[in-house]
Amino acid sequence: MAKKEMEVVRGIDLQRYMGRWYEIASFPSFFQPKSGTNTRATYTLKDDGTVNVLNETWVAGKRASIEGYAYKADPKSDEAKLKVKFYVPPFLPLIPVTGDYWVLLVGDNYQYSLVGEPRKKFLWILCRETHMDEETYNMLVQRAKDEGYDVSKLHKTPHPEPMPESNKTPDDAKGNKVGDWALKAFTAGLGVTAIYLTATFSANVYRGLARHNSQQKIDKEEDFKDQEP
Repeated sequence: MAKKEMEVVRGIDLQRYMGRWYEIASFPSFFQPKSGTNTRATYTLKDDGTVNVLNETWVAGKRASIEGYAYKADPKSDEAKLKVKFYVPPFLPLIPVTGDYWVLLVGDNYQYSLVGEPRKKFLWILCRETHMDEETYNMLVQRAKDEGYDVSKLHKTPHPEPMPESNKTPDDAKGNKVGDWALKAFTAGLGVTAIYLTATFSANVYRGLARHNSQQKIDKEEDFKDQEP
């Protein structure tokens, strides 16, 4: 029997989908801080039709974040299948990491959303508020189960009060923990091969600079000898 194709939202109103969403529950992933609280995403529609994505979480009172953008996987389709792209590492954003963002269900009033991806390894339950009523939560969990997700892996995200109001905290200015999320996404998405290539590239650059400096030193010594009487 052929596998049932995952059903996604059609004709989503991106403008209504914009704004802040709070993570109510998700599948744990090694690129997201395990002890994160107050996890949220803020989406902003840009003039070119893409969506700016800001993911934030707080670990021990310190903010970790990653910023990227989303776009429709197929511009001609009315399905809510998006691609999300981040550039890493945060201190030198050169390498793109891309993931799938499929909206499986969204409330009529755009107050809750169920987000998954084709491999069914990641799942998010999102809400406009920090808390969701049990009836809505159970309905979304059942929908995910019907789509073939192992809902036993769902982990509820703590949202202790008071919620951080601003996008930044004093720790951001000091550079504490900021970018950890992006760095974990970097290592998770690219793996050992990319790390090896990055290290090799850095080593080659270092060796090239060393050779260049040595050659400059030799050239200077020869120029000095030529100038001797």
